[in-house]
Amino acid sequence: MNIVSRLNRCPKPFDPARGDDALQHLPDLPPDVAALIRGTAGCSPYLAGLIAQEAPWLRSALDDPEKAVAQLLADVAHIDLDQLTTELRRAKRRIALIAAVCDLGGVWSLEQVTQVLTDLADAAVQACLTRLVAAEVARGKLPGGDDPARAGGMVALAMGKMGAGELNYSSDIDLICLFDETRFDPDDYHDVRAAFIRVTRRMTAILSEVKDGGYVFRTDLRLRPDASVTPVCLSMEAAERYYESVGRTWERAAYIKARPCAGDIVAGQRFLDTLRPFVWRKHLDFAAIQDAHDMRLKIRNHRGLHGPLVLEGHNMKLGRGGIREIEFFTQTRQLIAGGRDPSLRVRTTCDGLARLAKADWVPQHTADTLYDHYRFHRTVEHRLQMINDAQTHELPADMAGFDRLAAFMGTDTASLRRDLTDRLEQVNDLIEGFFAPEPAAPVGTDWGADVTSRWPTYPALRSTRGSEIFKRLAPEIIARLQEAAKPDEALAQFDRFLAGLPAGVQLFSLFEANPQLTQLIVDIAATAPALAQYLSRNAGVFDAVIGGAFFADWPGAADLAVQLGAVLVAVGDYEAQLMAARRWAKEWHFRIGVHHLRGLIDAETSGTQYADLAQAVVAGLWPVIAAEFARKHGQMPGKGAIVVGMGSLGAARLNAASDLDLIVIYDADGVETSDGRRPLATRAYYVRLTQALVTALSAPMAEGRLYEVDMRLRPSGRQGPVATSLSAFQDYQMTQAWTWEHLAMTRARVVAGPDPLADRFEAFRQTLLGQKGKGADVLADLAEMRARIADAKAPQGAWDAKIGPGRLQDIELCAQAAALGAGTAARDVAGQLAAGVADGWLDAADALALSDAAGLFWRLQAAARLLTGGAVDPDAFGEGGRRFLLRETGFEAMDDVLTAMGRLAAAADQVISRKLGAR
Repeated sequence: MNIVSRLNRCPKPFDPARGDDALQHLPDLPPDVAALIRGTAGCSPYLAGLIAQEAPWLRSALDDPEKAVAQLLADVAHIDLDQLTTELRRAKRRIALIAAVCDLGGVWSLEQVTQVLTDLADAAVQACLTRLVAAEVARGKLPGGDDPARAGGMVALAMGKMGAGELNYSSDIDLICLFDETRFDPDDYHDVRAAFIRVTRRMTAILSEVKDGGYVFRTDLRLRPDASVTPVCLSMEAAERYYESVGRTWERAAYIKARPCAGDIVAGQRFLDTLRPFVWRKHLDFAAIQDAHDMRLKIRNHRGLHGPLVLEGHNMKLGRGGIREIEFFTQTRQLIAGGRDPSLRVRTTCDGLARLAKADWVPQHTADTLYDHYRFHRTVEHRLQMINDAQTHELPADMAGFDRLAAFMGTDTASLRRDLTDRLEQVNDLIEGFFAPEPAAPVGTDWGADVTSRWPTYPALRSTRGSEIFKRLAPEIIARLQEAAKPDEALAQFDRFLAGLPAGVQLFSLFEANPQLTQLIVDIAATAPALAQYLSRNAGVFDAVIGGAFFADWPGAADLAVQLGAVLVAVGDYEAQLMAARRWAKEWHFRIGVHHLRGLIDAETSGTQYADLAQAVVAGLWPVIAAEFARKHGQMPGKGAIVVGMGSLGAARLNAASDLDLIVIYDADGVETSDGRRPLATRAYYVRLTQALVTALSAPMAEGRLYEVDMRLRPSGRQGPVATSLSAFQDYQMTQAWTWEHLAMTRARVVAGPDPLADRFEAFRQTLLGQKGKGADVLADLAEMRARIADAKAPQGAWDAKIGPGRLQDIELCAQAAALGAGTAARDVAGQLAAGVADGWLDAADALALSDAAGLFWRLQAAARLLTGGAVDPDAFGEGGRRFLLRETGFEAMDDVLTAMGRLAAAADQVISRKLGAR
């Protein structure tokens, strides 16, 4: 489709005479195209000159602009070295001319115009690199490469607008030039580097110098590491070392748009991949807001851009409400969340705002409004630069200049000025609140001074920056602490939290940008000291609160396992996967605790969710552990292995501090050894694989451990192998196992491994329970077990919810006895008691007494583990914790709770003692 059929607007000529002159060079044009050319030349002396110079080419290009541009770019790829200077300038003139005509005529969108200009820049840099490197190879200054298009291992990284495909009409190009030092002998390093430096300098001269025919692109190399002292082309290893040690936030922001544009693209992308942890932090990075704000202020101070909005001479790029404001807003939000959300790692401003809105980091209306203003600002910028091919961003200084710009924009001067003012002010209003929130008002009290006076000595407050941010937060924190039920207790707990923080800048920035987190940490400090202590060591879990789905519906174990699997796939090596699993699990663990604390879920639901999470962790990690083990020793021999959750995990009810009871069962299917490069005998294979599982779950790493693991419920306990074949397991259970081991099977549940093997295990479990619960010695064994448990561990006072006659452990023992006797598949206490009633061993009153007691004791146990990590101790809970406990149990006073505990335990003990005596 040609340009004639797509024109929808034309600029008004500012200088009609110049426009009439342009038409003399382009006769026989359709009226609408003639009007466009006349207006273009009549507004821009520069474009008028290009029209006169390139009239024959333009006349043919107007028939199909896209085809004309494609041919120009294709021709650039074949320019000889001695023709680069001349031919690249000719290509630049022609693309600049057709881009301007298509832009002004509404044939191409802003995005198409900037992409065409970027495509030319890419092609020009590629042509220069390949020809110049080839010349160095021919002179014997560089070893030759198999692929000339890869420029001998040198790559140009396009930065800024070039990297994003958003080049201005008269933009310079920002490049970082690197070379892959691993391609060369270390002894040749200095000669190779010198050759690439020569290439870079010659390329810059070819592109930048103003000669006959103008220039191609002004080229800026100052974004490279430590530009004042480093050569114009660096080794990738040197650049990586710089970013790892002293890279700054503005450099991280710059790399959002970075892409390899010429030379060895593969090596360039590999380099960018190594920088991913530098650019995209693993935790939400709200400290980037202050860095971006500081950059904005430095720019304004340097260029004198402070003060009220005055259109005359206003800088559309760097000034109030300008282009850079929108870009800073977008990139800062990307830096904040992009480490956690890879979908935000996009280069263009349009895509960045759209992705941020989709992920709920920016309201959709705000994203749409900002991009609408961004497109308008960029259009104005293009018109300013088209007038004289000047790299300017400043609005005219007089009314004549505004008249010209208005004509070029196809509007009148008054409308243009009104539109500019409204848009610049709207952008400023939207952006300013994000970068410079109102500081908290001082409280004006000396309350807690004996505690707060210690704060400057804590590790998190020793840095100047951390201290400055916290000073802005402290008044609000203290005010909220004073509102707690017991302010002194809340302050003491917050003090312990603050003292335990190893660093503060990131966390304090997170609080500053998200005030709701301040109330959350105060609530936690006032209520749950164990959770507060946990947070001081794992502050990164706060990211989850504002990550988008913190208050969404619980996904369940299966979906959690899928999510974890996706997280692990996205990570590289095995150790990094274990670290990622720890970060992921901690966030979900924290979510459950907060939901429980806030009353969004009850104790029973929290128990299910903790169990779902543990199951998802084991199920998600098991294939990763197996794959890592298989790299050395081959795939699992036979039909594989299952991981069986025992105890509370098997019953699908954990608390905030539970460990995991696990056993591993495999089916060798007659296979004697594995088939890897370091084969193992089948039994040794599964033993060592199980040890790898335990290590993966329980090893302390930089991110802590996932769970403590207990494998004492395996056959023969500590004396038996940590992994057991299915046949040996079945034989042991049928012929050697004690009654307590059969009781343990009433709660066994497969949590990972192949379904066929899991189904066989479950079928055996149900068969076993159906047979072993009817023996004459079962009740006697149970009575003996109960006595041994009582002798082994005494209750920790009247508040002990777990240990003691009629308490939680005692009731669970009775429920398991009911399940064993009934031969039921049920694993939970309620289901097992119901099976006991159906079997006739318990009556409804017995079951109700046991259920009522179990319910209260579980609520107490779950609360205690969340609040302090230990046993129920109202004195250690503080006022906030006691209120939480009362809310959970439904009583009005702690004495009422204690009375109910005694009454319900006595009733449960009566039932259990009676039933263990005779069946």
